Amino acid sequence: MTKRSMLIALRLFFGVLALVAIGKQFAIHVQLGFNVVNFFSYFTNLSNLFAAIVLIVGAFQLITHRQPSAVTDLIRGMAVVNMMVVGIVFSVLLRDVDMGNLLPWVNTLLHYIMPIAVVLEWLLQPPRTKLGVKHLLLCQVFPLLYLVYVLIRGAIVGWYPYPFLNPANVGGYSGVAAYVIGIIVVFVIAGWLLFTLGNKLKDKPWILSK
Repeated sequence: MTKRSMLIALRLFFGVLALVAIGKQFAIHVQLGFNVVNFFSYFTNLSNLFAAIVLIVGAFQLITHRQPSAVTDLIRGMAVVNMMVVGIVFSVLLRDVDMGNLLPWVNTLLHYIMPIAVVLEWLLQPPRTKLGVKHLLLCQVFPLLYLVYVLIRGAIVGWYPYPFLNPANVGGYSGVAAYVIGIIVVFVIAGWLLFTLGNKLKDKPWILSK
């Protein structure tokens, strides 16, 4: 098996596996009569869906020998930053929280295995584009929009996907603000670290130089 075919297989495997896991959990969610919008209001689910699609598309780009563009590098960057933060935030803030009806294997895959797999894939096949401050700022757009959405919707319907975003659990909106600032800092640091590593490795692509 060549390096290219190995990376294609890995991208397809983890991409499809993540979609299967999310689909299985969604089916359980619907069967139990839970709100469908709530399911897609979890950053974990959105980030894993995004990462899975990026992996699968990336696999087909390798199959067709298409060179990555600046846009595809940025999209990959957004996916990997989101997934790295998913892993960090879950490990720090949610590891001991009751996951309810979330299947253990789905929990492990989405919160631990996928973040590691996506980060390793980024390092094995670094971006060809030099990613800078502009790209780092663009990676913050979706998380910020997500936080605004969650807080506004939560205030309207009285439901929040994560306990640290619920004012009732953290001493009001000042407590939520503290968590939000902390998470934004994690996003910026994660993005800076991943982009710095990607820039250092971009002249030594594992696959595309072969």
